[in-house]
Amino acid sequence: MYSPEVCQQARKSRDHRFDGLFFVAVKSTGIYCRPICPAPTAHEKNVAYYEHAYHAAEAGFRPCIRCRPDSAPGSYAWLGVETTAVRAKKLIDEGVLSGISVKRLADRLGISQRYLNTLFKKYYGTSPKQYGLYKQCDLAKQLLQQTHLPVSQVAFASGFNSLRRFNDAFAKLFLLSPSQFRKERHISDTPITLSMAFRPPYNWAALHKFLSVRLIEPIEWLTELSYGRTFSLLGYSGSFTAHFDETCHNFKVEINISDIRGLHLIVANIRRVLDLDADPDFINHHLTQSLPADTALVKGLRLPGIWDPFEAGIRAVLGQQVSVKAAKNLLCKLVEHKGGKSDYAEALFPDAESLQFCDFDFFKMPGARKKALQSLAQYYVQHPDNDNLDTWLTIKGIGPWTVDYAKMRGQSNPDIYLAGDLGVKKAFTSFGNIDTDKCAPFRSYLTFQLWSTL
Repeated sequence: MYSPEVCQQARKSRDHRFDGLFFVAVKSTGIYCRPICPAPTAHEKNVAYYEHAYHAAEAGFRPCIRCRPDSAPGSYAWLGVETTAVRAKKLIDEGVLSGISVKRLADRLGISQRYLNTLFKKYYGTSPKQYGLYKQCDLAKQLLQQTHLPVSQVAFASGFNSLRRFNDAFAKLFLLSPSQFRKERHISDTPITLSMAFRPPYNWAALHKFLSVRLIEPIEWLTELSYGRTFSLLGYSGSFTAHFDETCHNFKVEINISDIRGLHLIVANIRRVLDLDADPDFINHHLTQSLPADTALVKGLRLPGIWDPFEAGIRAVLGQQVSVKAAKNLLCKLVEHKGGKSDYAEALFPDAESLQFCDFDFFKMPGARKKALQSLAQYYVQHPDNDNLDTWLTIKGIGPWTVDYAKMRGQSNPDIYLAGDLGVKKAFTSFGNIDTDKCAPFRSYLTFQLWSTL
């Protein structure tokens, strides 16, 4: 957290580079804002500063409707501080607490519930349960403001199982009832359109170039200013198209989904896939400290995510020892022969169940690689909740490069350095002497910076 003096200067200058790094609470109005809020500047004696929006909400302040602090991009500055706490926060951000208890989350992390509460209190100043409620209510507020969904559907879409529980939690956190944000309408948007903010700069051109040569048709599509795909996640299926808007620093995202109750999970995954919560200037500044003085880094570079770790693993296996173009052709053929579909998606990436007994006779490749694909699918069916991808190393045909690639793109792990990648090895020599360990916790971005030079 910055000092009050720094926060004061940033607030008065309305410097967008501090947007999302802290929040300004005004005691006289009971409202908290982003430091770029266009409202008249409050006297310093009436101001308090908070590192996270949920800290301001817990202190009794309600969000500003003018600058909408819920749209401020999150910062990566907390990454690498404590692995278990970061992992727990990431799972809660993805909506895991809407389906399981805090105790089951602790069991999944391999720690006790008491220790999980201690970690969360230490690093984030709140409990896992309270943070989960904040995330659910925050999404609900966004849906109330940006869609015409009835309040009852907003409740289910944001992860609540009852309207009464939603109303109580929302009013307690924001000191306003859902109906005070907007009048209930008894129709719903098809598709649902949301604005998803990012912290500039966002190098859309670099992302577009990377995706264009790896696009799997027909489950993905790409235009000059948009990217979209079909999806399936925990029984929810559908599609989304994200339209890049550089002027407004956001994506306008259209979502079709089979069941509104899964919307909060889908929104979280879209943000991960597009890497919307990154702080690119902060990351590049950190990397620069460990690179030669004359190194020019690409600005606004993001990690292009893959929808889930299983898909990332299949992509990685099919990409072993072949060109990017050849891997793309193999993946398109896989979708053609084994892809699924639903009422809300005409084509879906094959799931593990559909591949666990497949002989892949439509591929002209060594039998060992076909066996690796089948074994990965069987392992995934047997261990659906295991997010520790290092256990994949027990599968014959799966090596460190495959696992690291799946971590980097399927889990959006920011600290994966693909040292064994041929492209990284080639680009490494042009960067001069690099101490990659000092680039932690952002070595995934170093990997993409190296790739960008090829």
